[in-house]
Amino acid sequence: MILSFVSAESAQALLTGFSVLAVAAYAWAAWRSETRPAEGGSPAAERPAWPVHLGLLLPFAAHFLALLVDISGLGLAQAGARFGFAPALSMTAWLVLAVYLVESHLLPLPGARRVLALMALVTVLLALVFPGESRPQAASPWAPLHWVLGLASYGLFGVAVLHAVLLNRAERQMRQVGSGTVGRARSASPGLPLLRLERLTFQFVGAGVTMLSLALLLGWWFTPQWRWDHKNLFAVLGWVVLTGLLTGRRIFGWRGRRATRWLYFGALLLLLSYAGSRFVLEVVLQRPPL
Repeated sequence: MILSFVSAESAQALLTGFSVLAVAAYAWAAWRSETRPAEGGSPAAERPAWPVHLGLLLPFAAHFLALLVDISGLGLAQAGARFGFAPALSMTAWLVLAVYLVESHLLPLPGARRVLALMALVTVLLALVFPGESRPQAASPWAPLHWVLGLASYGLFGVAVLHAVLLNRAERQMRQVGSGTVGRARSASPGLPLLRLERLTFQFVGAGVTMLSLALLLGWWFTPQWRWDHKNLFAVLGWVVLTGLLTGRRIFGWRGRRATRWLYFGALLLLLSYAGSRFVLEVVLQRPPL
């Protein structure tokens, strides 16, 4: 076990300290995420009132350290790890934010920074209140890879949902321009190349489906008795919906609201798969980990 000499009290203090730091820094980043017009007063040239990476670097790093302390099982009496629905959500938010920090260099994503900061803030608080349950060392050497692939798919679908929301907003603003409300739409114009944004959305969906497929195959392969419990059922249903979305787009050219609705529904099923089922077991029923 990593740093097994650390006591449970010290581990809890580290978790609390990093979490509080991340929450405070995310709140600051969300508050400073307002935009101001650039010189000349052009709304399309608006820029963040606080540098994106400087504003998010500190909470991003503190968030990672809190996850490391929590998930690594630091301070546990027995070798293993600690995990649950809240750390899974927190890790997903951190992965989405990581992609955003890289992508913001290449593509303008206005309005996303505040939403992501607030989302990460909430998940850090959840993970602090519900840090997960102690889990012994995995029986199969493939189990850690299964968990990593599952979390990676969560993060990729989270990024895809973020892009879909921005895509829907941009399309709605374009319709406002066509209906005559030009001034209002122009003042909130995201300045996004729609075709590029749409292409990125489905690239993330495709990558997420690939990761989810591998995670499901590994889970089925190393599990002696596959059970159709709520977690597996929702995961397979989510895979069917998202695979159907990619098939419909390739064959029938699905796009726009129809495509994003499929994406939202598939992502919701996946959210109910692990995070939802673990929330019921850990918080509502208070059962030990399976």
